[in-house]
Amino acid sequence: MTVLSVDERVVMHKRMLLVRLLEEELGTLHKAGKTRGPIHRCDGQEAVGIGATAALLPSDFITTTHRGHAHYIGKGLDIYGVFAEIMGKADGCCGGRAGHMLIGDLEAGVIGGNAIVGASIPAASGIALSAQIKKTSDVSMCFFGDGAAQTGICHESMNIAGLWKLPVVFVLEHNQYGLTVHQSVQSPVADLSLRARGYAMPGVIVDGNDVAAVYQAAVEAVARARKGDGPTMIEAKTYRVEGFSTSDMGGYQDAEEIARWKKRDPLQISYDALLPLIGAPALQAMADDAAREMASVTQKVLAAPLPEFELFTPSSPYVEVL
Repeated sequence: MTVLSVDERVVMHKRMLLVRLLEEELGTLHKAGKTRGPIHRCDGQEAVGIGATAALLPSDFITTTHRGHAHYIGKGLDIYGVFAEIMGKADGCCGGRAGHMLIGDLEAGVIGGNAIVGASIPAASGIALSAQIKKTSDVSMCFFGDGAAQTGICHESMNIAGLWKLPVVFVLEHNQYGLTVHQSVQSPVADLSLRARGYAMPGVIVDGNDVAAVYQAAVEAVARARKGDGPTMIEAKTYRVEGFSTSDMGGYQDAEEIARWKKRDPLQISYDALLPLIGAPALQAMADDAAREMASVTQKVLAAPLPEFELFTPSSPYVEVL
């Protein structure tokens, strides 16, 4: 079992703070009509993305979903670049052209996010196959939700990964809801990792609100993949305390259910674990630093220019070819 150092815990706590602050700011901006389209928030799920990506090397790859802010920050993308991209600014990590659902950075090992449910899964298997063929030690990590777990492409991708022992880690963020439908309506079993046995890979259930627990499971899965022993499925049990997106009117989640999960906030669990190690003043200073950083980033992003677009004209060579 890997023992987390205090410094490692601090880094992950800081990253979760930034993700939470980023999404709170995005929520405010959306209500003010300043965002470009709906935002899919991961409030309450930050520990999954931050804990799992902490087990990776810079050379490893991740595939993500439309709810990927914690994945981006965890894999090392700059908070300013991510925020600017979400706001459609020229300084964004994709030049303001990808928006919050399609962010990617190959140098950081982030394959572009995807708005198609389940599309991140075959991409991860494909990347792992490439690493296997090239005989590198790279690992791919795939993030997907319980809604995507019901798709045929999930079965096909995991089946081939198990058959060929591909170096991939499948991280299921089991947040209980696929869009507006509870998981009990979608699946006859509550623990979707039971399916891993059919693909000849380990299926691990972990507390998705405990960043240290997610990290531990990811470390073991990544080591297994890197050794050539094949894939692992990690089922991180968590909860989506916000709606599917900022356009979601809600009303389908039980109020007591939401309250129960909010008591297990990933940031609070991390805070409680760090409290005896570094003390309340240090934790407060960390929170204050994160708030100042986010305030500064927000100010810069809002003042940043929009990208310039070149319009096609009748004299354009593209039009002439047509």
